[in-house]
Amino acid sequence: MRFRDMSDKEIINVNEGTRLGMLGQTDLEIDETTGQIESFIIPNYKWFGLVKEGEETKIRWDSIKKIGEDMIMIETDKLE
Repeated sequence: MRFRDMSDKEIINVNEGTRLGMLGQTDLEIDETTGQIESFIIPNYKWFGLVKEGEETKIRWDSIKKIGEDMIMIETDKLE
């Protein structure tokens, strides 16, 4: 699966039932030696998604449990 095919999917935390954002709005953290994605970094927006607000949410790649047609489900108790 290509990143552009995943970019319009919502990221949902199944432990808390919360929507964390859209994958297309995230940055990727990539291991320089292996080229593997290590985590997604989701910026926090305010003012209807126009302005970034301070803290970011980091989701480790191994937290992903299922990539569906419309959403990516993650399972984690704590977010960085």
